[in-house]
Amino acid sequence: MSINITDLRTVRLSQDGSAVVVLDQTRLPGAEIYVSLSSAEEIWEAIYKLKVRGAPAIGIAAAYGIYVCSRQIAAGTYDGFCKEFLRIKEYLASSRPTAVNLVTALNRMEKVVAAHPMKPVPEILQLLRAESEAIRKEDAAACRKIGENCLSLLRPGMGILTHCNAGHLAVSEYGTALAPIYLGEERGYGFKVFADETRPLLQGARLTAYELLKAGVDVTLICDNMASVVMQKGWVQAVVVGCDRVAANGDTANKIGTSGVAILARHYGIPFYVLGPTSTIDRNCPDGGSIVIEERNPEEITDMWYTSRMAPEGVKIYNPAFDVTPHDLISAIITEKGIAYPPFRLEDF
Repeated sequence: MSINITDLRTVRLSQDGSAVVVLDQTRLPGAEIYVSLSSAEEIWEAIYKLKVRGAPAIGIAAAYGIYVCSRQIAAGTYDGFCKEFLRIKEYLASSRPTAVNLVTALNRMEKVVAAHPMKPVPEILQLLRAESEAIRKEDAAACRKIGENCLSLLRPGMGILTHCNAGHLAVSEYGTALAPIYLGEERGYGFKVFADETRPLLQGARLTAYELLKAGVDVTLICDNMASVVMQKGWVQAVVVGCDRVAANGDTANKIGTSGVAILARHYGIPFYVLGPTSTIDRNCPDGGSIVIEERNPEEITDMWYTSRMAPEGVKIYNPAFDVTPHDLISAIITEKGIAYPPFRLEDF
C-alpha cells in the first residue's frame, strides 16, 4: 500500500525543544526507528554515521541541533554564551566537510546570536528556535519548487535514472532529485525509475528504492555497473541527481559514482539534470577542484555488508564519499529559483 511520502518525518524538533528527532537511516529499509539526540556528541555522531544524511537534511539537523545544545549552555552572560555557542558550532561543522548546507545552516544560527548582543539569553534561545524552524520551512518550499521546475522538462511515461538518494529522506519534504518524480506520481505521469544501488553505502538500494516503493512509484533497482545497459536499451530518457555542493563555475559534488553516470549519459545523448536548493551553491568555491572531498572508513568497503571480511587483510583502500561532475557534462542545474543552462554563471543562480 502506497503512502504520502511526506508522512515520513526525516528530521524534526521534539515538541519541548529538548532533542532533535531523526529517522535513523542506517536502519532502513529493515526498520523505521526514530532516535532522539540531545547532546552535541550525539548530533555529531548521527551526522557523521549517516543516521541523518542528504545535504539539506544535514543542515536542518545542524540548525535544530545547535539550538538544542544552546539550551544547555550554563553561562549567564552574553559573552560566555557566545563563546560556548561558537565552540559547539565548530564541533558540529566538523562532522561532514563536503555538504555546504551544514556550514550554511550553522552560520545562519550564529548570525542570530551575533545580531542580538544586548538581549538576554532566553530571548536569544527563542530567536534560535525560530531560525531553525525557518530553515526547515524554507527547505520544504524550495524542494517543491525544484520539483515543479524539473517536471517542466519531463514527459509522462519517461524512464528516469537516479543515483544515491536525493529524495524525501534527504530533505524536509519531497526531496530534490526525486521531487519531480513524486509530483509526477501525484499527477499520473507514470514515470519508470531506475535506481542505482550506489556503492559502498547502498543509499540507492536501501533508501531510494525504499521510499519510492513506499510511495507507489514504479522503481527498478540496478547495480551501479548496469546503468550503461539500461541506457543502451533505450529505457532511460533523463538522469536526475542531487548535489552536496555547487561550485561557482557549475561543477557539482555528489555521491561517488555520479560523474560516471554523467559520462554515460553524455555518450548516449541523455540529458543529465542536477537538482538542488540554492543553499548548496558555494559562491566562494571557484570550481570542483576546490571542493574538499570527504574520505571515509575503509571498512565501509571491506566489512560493512558482509558476514566476514571480503577483501584481503593489508590491501590498500580508497574510499572517497563524493566525486565532482564537471559542468560541461551537466545539461541543466535546477534550483527553486529556476533552471540554469550552460554556460553556467553566478548570476544564473
